[in-house]
Amino acid sequence: MTKTINVWWDGEIVGALTIDRHGEMGFAYAPEWLADDNKPALSFSLPKREDPFSRRECRPFFEGLLPEESQRIAVAGALGVSHGNEFKLLNELGGEVAGALTLWPEGEAPPASLLPTQNKPLGEAALVDLLDELPSRPFLAGREGLRLSLAGAQSKIPVILVNDEIALPTPGEATSHILKPPIERFLGTTENEAFAMRLAKKVGLDVANVEIRRAGDRSFLLVERYDRICGDDGVLRRLHQEDFCQALGYTSERKYAADGGPIFRDCFDLLRRAATRPAVEVLKLFDAAIFNLIIGNADAHAKNFSLLHRENGSIELAPLYDLLSTVHYPELSPRLAMKIAKRHTLEELKPGDWERFADETGLALRFIRTRAGELTNAVSDSIGETKAEILKSAFDRNAVEEISELITSRAESLLQRIP
Repeated sequence: MTKTINVWWDGEIVGALTIDRHGEMGFAYAPEWLADDNKPALSFSLPKREDPFSRRECRPFFEGLLPEESQRIAVAGALGVSHGNEFKLLNELGGEVAGALTLWPEGEAPPASLLPTQNKPLGEAALVDLLDELPSRPFLAGREGLRLSLAGAQSKIPVILVNDEIALPTPGEATSHILKPPIERFLGTTENEAFAMRLAKKVGLDVANVEIRRAGDRSFLLVERYDRICGDDGVLRRLHQEDFCQALGYTSERKYAADGGPIFRDCFDLLRRAATRPAVEVLKLFDAAIFNLIIGNADAHAKNFSLLHRENGSIELAPLYDLLSTVHYPELSPRLAMKIAKRHTLEELKPGDWERFADETGLALRFIRTRAGELTNAVSDSIGETKAEILKSAFDRNAVEEISELITSRAESLLQRIP
């Protein structure tokens, strides 16, 4: 017997995700969606066509909507299903995912959108309980009415703000923010990410808005969703997005280049093929690559870059997210998730390597050298102001000081490597 999950986009069925009695998953676009030339494809890797997509073809996109690694294992345990049963996980979690889609079992339809003011804010005690529960029950999986999912291996949950207070969404409701508790194994991750994100914004990069908040004696990061917009009627609406692994047809197990995943050449090529204004978006990706090198974000893999589909149909590089100075933690590998000029670390980079990076990006060598220097200097000039801002709300002030010093040192080192 075949089971079906309908894939919805803005109140219409895009197609059906199915699994047959042999456990084979597949996806097929709805005839009505295919017949309308104004309706977009779900993904660059799933172009509109009449023939169904096999599990191998559709799995990278749909599996890419689910949490990864320990988060997927924990959420599967909370639901009492296998962490390898992606169809069942999507059935249980797919009411609110990244992008414009919402997934509902056949015969069910997404609930009508509500005004955010109809949600009841969590009090401080309930918020502390939420932070305590998330590690063992990601996304509060199994709690009645909640069907939430986000990609990534870090603990987080989509929420909504009501009069600047945090609330959980009603079933199927679009959320406005992502709440990220600190990573227990590493000190100061909230301050670390807030510092990196604010610093990126100060030097002109397009990034999601973040703030540090507190609940009792706990801190957490609140990230504004860039794939949600508020309409004139006050109702949140979903914008579609697909991360680079989804767009290129790679599963999350292969998000790292070392595991056969995308490299920078693939990412720049994708933007040139998919973006509405490729020349603009390619330069934004270059800035992101250099910024991650400066701050020491070695975990900037292909799932940390996305294509954002605007309401007018244009496609651009999504605002940056998940920026973190991973080299601050000696337990983590300093090797870049995607090498720059075939170099694994900043320390390996030599002045003569930029010509190779020009070849990988398709950008002019002179531009690369000039822009890398400009961005590095801008980072150096903005560190002090960023540190002062983050210290106002930081729990771990030592982490802020240490990360500030680390990024300052790395910026100085990179400048010496730019001829």
